[in-house]
Amino acid sequence: MLKALAIANYRSIRELVLPLGELNLVTGPNGAGKSNLYRALRLLSETAQGTATGSIAGEGSLASVLWAGPEQFSRGMRKGTEAIQGGPRKKPVNLKLGLAGEDFNYAIDFGLPSPIARTLFDGDPEVKREAIWIGDTYHPSRLMVDRSGPLVKSRDDNGDWQILNRHLAPFDSMLAHSADPTLAPEAYNLREQVRAWRFYDHFRTDRDAPSRQSQIGTRTVVLHHDGRDLPAAWRTIEEIGDQQGLTSVLCDAFPGAEVAILRDAGRFSLQFFQPGLLRPLNQWELSDGTLRYLCLVAALLTPRPPALMVLNEPEMSLHPDLLPALARLMLRSAKHSQLWVTSHSEVLIDLLSQESMCNHIHLTKELGETQCRGLAMSEAPVWRWPGR
Repeated sequence: MLKALAIANYRSIRELVLPLGELNLVTGPNGAGKSNLYRALRLLSETAQGTATGSIAGEGSLASVLWAGPEQFSRGMRKGTEAIQGGPRKKPVNLKLGLAGEDFNYAIDFGLPSPIARTLFDGDPEVKREAIWIGDTYHPSRLMVDRSGPLVKSRDDNGDWQILNRHLAPFDSMLAHSADPTLAPEAYNLREQVRAWRFYDHFRTDRDAPSRQSQIGTRTVVLHHDGRDLPAAWRTIEEIGDQQGLTSVLCDAFPGAEVAILRDAGRFSLQFFQPGLLRPLNQWELSDGTLRYLCLVAALLTPRPPALMVLNEPEMSLHPDLLPALARLMLRSAKHSQLWVTSHSEVLIDLLSQESMCNHIHLTKELGETQCRGLAMSEAPVWRWPGR
């Protein structure tokens, strides 16, 4: 389980270190930075996929995603007695992401590329530093895997350093290209955990949505992010997952309802039975809310729970009467996977925030900077960034 998330200089987030729990509920008004926090978490996951620098470049280069305010706010700026203005930089331009886990901590530092003659890729960011260390805070003596520029090295059982890569490209992450299960097991284990994170944004439910179409079905332990393989995922849970739990959460939301999965020439489709109806409803006939709820059930009751599951505004299209059942479904899932939930629904927020396992992250914005309301300095996780 992640214990903390650290972000510096990403869009509206100048510097933020958040404590994490089993169920993390992210709320706040529009423009407070919820989407930026979600994007930063997704960008962190992409370091393990080897696509992080491409994603930053795709957002318009590093300069476009960097914090646009001053490097530091003076007391006068905070009070409004001084104009908001920048000054001579004390630190190099950087975008930094980090996480604290139960076993290892990780940080990556993106910076501006070095001037290279005759290149059209001068907007691509470069990885200036990466590190994996043990212990609560960073210290050079606690390093297990270290990357500085193109050089990647790991510490062996005797405490001696061994070279993993001398020529790692500046646009590549060591997690994606130097994680060896024997020579660098810390990097390998961290990479595999992060690669297994799952992100569910908005399940499409329009008429042409993949979730409304029958599909060729195979055993599906992980629901696709757009819900296209819902019937196969549902059937997989019935056969090798928590069938009793599946029935329970379905009836919690729709008392007396049943779901049947049909197969015709290899194509799977879903039928929804509800008391009072003379025939079942096919998946292309379901209301947007019902279809989206079934997708959430299939995602959260996966037979292969990830280390972290991220749900962005799962209440979309759901009737308020379904939200108590959704909250109970999330609490059930949080026993097996760490959850990150971004929500605007006051009903869902009230239901979840009452639970002891819920870590409520309420975002606000002051002078353009995203902050966490109610998080005192003494309560923030201790975090120290590795230097370049």
